[in-house]
Amino acid sequence: MADDKDKIKSKLLNLPEADLKADSPSTALLGQYNLYVQGIDKISDRRQTANSFFLSLNTGVCAVIGYLFSKDSAPELRSLYWILPLAGILLSYFWYRLVMSYRQLNSGKFTILHMMEKYLPLAPYDAEWSALGEGKVKNKYVPLTHIEVWIPRLFITMYVIMILIWTPLAEIVKYYSKMMQK
Repeated sequence: MADDKDKIKSKLLNLPEADLKADSPSTALLGQYNLYVQGIDKISDRRQTANSFFLSLNTGVCAVIGYLFSKDSAPELRSLYWILPLAGILLSYFWYRLVMSYRQLNSGKFTILHMMEKYLPLAPYDAEWSALGEGKVKNKYVPLTHIEVWIPRLFITMYVIMILIWTPLAEIVKYYSKMMQK
């Protein structure tokens, strides 16, 4: 871990560390810090937009499934009941992977932000993270992604249950029996 931080620090600093003083940060450092914080905010906005997008898609899939099983739908459309949960599983898996990607991206960005704060008179993000138990003390703070990942997991579970309920066990046994005889 220390080697990683040293490697990151060597990539971050373009001038000798002694030239950076926390008691009198340069205008350039303050400007870069402000831009970096704004970039983190934009990532959070994109993350929220992505979550809204995938939640809307999954809600739409569920609505279509509900319609297919209503008495008003055409029976020939019910063959879609296999495709829709499979599509929902794929959507939810990609949503899960995206949430994990944003988690990794934010972890890296906050590592850099904390390093930048070492050269500023105040380190509010580093202090806040410490006050929150660095995400390790559950009664102080539960990181958002620890909660976010459960939403696509729950959709996947729901779709798998749908498939299992709609698949008669006898048909599965008959299918595998035929496969084994070949």
